[in-house]
Amino acid sequence: MGYEAFNIIRAAHAELLVRDLEKSRYFYVDILGFLVTEETSKQLYLRGVEERVHHSLVLTQADEPSVGHLSFRVESNRDVENLYQFYQEAGCQPRMREAGEEIGQGSAVIVQDPFGFPVEFFADMEIEAPFHQMYHLHRGAQVRRMDHFNVFNPDFDKACDFWMNQLGFRLSEYVETDEEPRKKTAVWTHRKPNVHDLAMMRGDGPRVHHIGFWMEDMNSIIRACDILGGAELHEHIERGPGRHGISNAFFLYLRDPDGHRIELYTSDYLTSDPDLPPIRWSANDPRRQTLWGHKTPESWWKEASAVADLSSGGTIPVVSGDAVAGSEKFIR
Repeated sequence: MGYEAFNIIRAAHAELLVRDLEKSRYFYVDILGFLVTEETSKQLYLRGVEERVHHSLVLTQADEPSVGHLSFRVESNRDVENLYQFYQEAGCQPRMREAGEEIGQGSAVIVQDPFGFPVEFFADMEIEAPFHQMYHLHRGAQVRRMDHFNVFNPDFDKACDFWMNQLGFRLSEYVETDEEPRKKTAVWTHRKPNVHDLAMMRGDGPRVHHIGFWMEDMNSIIRACDILGGAELHEHIERGPGRHGISNAFFLYLRDPDGHRIELYTSDYLTSDPDLPPIRWSANDPRRQTLWGHKTPESWWKEASAVADLSSGGTIPVVSGDAVAGSEKFIR
């Protein structure tokens, strides 16, 4: 079974495990401007100001920070069922989640994928009233919507094949060495018609490098910097603002109170035409990361969030990207 049997629409939401829910509420709701759709004593369900689905970010109280899961929306519940079968055939142990197990969401399949990442696929989610034109009620940086995930994958070549040739993600841009034999070091892949829903980088993992959220325009990102500076949270700014060469997007990278990396992102380009050739970037071209040429901090290259082990409740051990023999080490 392959991607002809299901239709993955887009990156939809992420669950972040955090140590102090109130500190995280202040950062995400008061500063970044997410809306609280629903909350319990241990969870916050958040969405951006233009999102009409129940949530695009779940914050869950935990002893140690990690990424609980990355979730993609599919077209129908038949797609959910087919993905369950797909992951069974891939040698994984998928589990069906009943409607309501994650508040506001319909039935879903969740699985530790062959590369160690906890991923989920769902079709149905409760719809909320429009909020995007309630300008008098917007607060903080006014994050608009979920955009993408970026991960470090130690089994990079196999992962690229899996996501593109078996799950149907399309390649928009990539970084490649100039020396022969040439080797890809990062890829940007998409299902929705912009540059990416999932970017993968060759490196130690499985780890989540960042979660990207769409902003209205460049000025909204600069305003986010002013808000963080005014609130004396300037140390949460890790990189930017600036413009990527890859994707052409205007960006800002932040670290939340637990160190999870969030990208505020806007102004990339349309990728709906099926005959667009992928854009190649040389690994020796510094403009790929920042078109203006300023250097990327070392933390951006080395630090990332651990991912949850769905069977044990702990986290998946990090494996060196240079020492991977095969993805079967993650298959249960």
